Amino acid sequence: MFGTDALRLLDAVARTGSFTAAAAELNYTQSAVSRGIASLEARAGGPLFERLPRGVRLTPAGHALHRHAVDVLDRLRSAAEELSAIHRGVAGRLRVGVFATANAALVPGALRAFLRRGPDVETQIVEGPSGRLMERLADGDIDVAVVSDYLSGLAAGPESALTPLLEDEFLVALASGHPLAGRAVVDLRDLRDENWIEAPPRGHTTMLLTACARAGFTPRAGFRVAEWTGKFGYVAAGLGVTLVPAMAADGVRARTDLVLRPLGEFAPRRSVYAALPSAAPLPAAVTFLRLLQDEVAARATPGRA
Repeated sequence: MFGTDALRLLDAVARTGSFTAAAAELNYTQSAVSRGIASLEARAGGPLFERLPRGVRLTPAGHALHRHAVDVLDRLRSAAEELSAIHRGVAGRLRVGVFATANAALVPGALRAFLRRGPDVETQIVEGPSGRLMERLADGDIDVAVVSDYLSGLAAGPESALTPLLEDEFLVALASGHPLAGRAVVDLRDLRDENWIEAPPRGHTTMLLTACARAGFTPRAGFRVAEWTGKFGYVAAGLGVTLVPAMAADGVRARTDLVLRPLGEFAPRRSVYAALPSAAPLPAAVTFLRLLQDEVAARATPGRA
């Protein structure tokens, strides 16, 4: 019944108390204001302003409509501000999918920077295997995903776009008293007689199997342990060795009972990516991708892990 322009006109006349002043504020002609108010009064069913010798003032009906007009205009301003914040990536919602190891350092650092920029963004972290995260991204269940090609490679469908973030090299964790712990680099072939502590998904060819095949041997299976903290406990007890991605290395370097060593030419490596929807990704997701790239660059700087 009452358009936004009509409500703005009503508000301007009510605040200024004059058709002339309202016309100047809105960059209208005075006759346009007069016609607009007359049309509004016709739709309202009666006078909204008393015409005085000098200016105008609201009638009781005018007061009632103006009260509602102010409420509507305030809500529209709030909506415009909220939409602007969403389009700038500093409000709204962001659902981030993450494979487990990326939660060790990479994602928390980027998320901290993101929340400093957009504290009003409702942020959710969804952890899972990379293949499942890509499916959830395609289904619209998450807005951005941090994924890797660890087990069976990674392919983006037409609904997703991958941005490379880093190459993550795997190190070997040894007990601090291990005979090879003093070496700067451990040749994978020197670990052919070791028990490997891991819990590979059944039916998958793991990076350990692939790397050891390149080195000319099959790794000896030790205890199946899934969690990193458990693996580290078994290694520290001298029950075997395990692979540790460089992304998770900080959690080992703080320990005195373990050492990490690179594996040289046979070191397994995986690629880590950020995945976004191909069509119209959220501005907040684009901002988060940029901060992930900043975090990767910062961690590559000397002095950072």
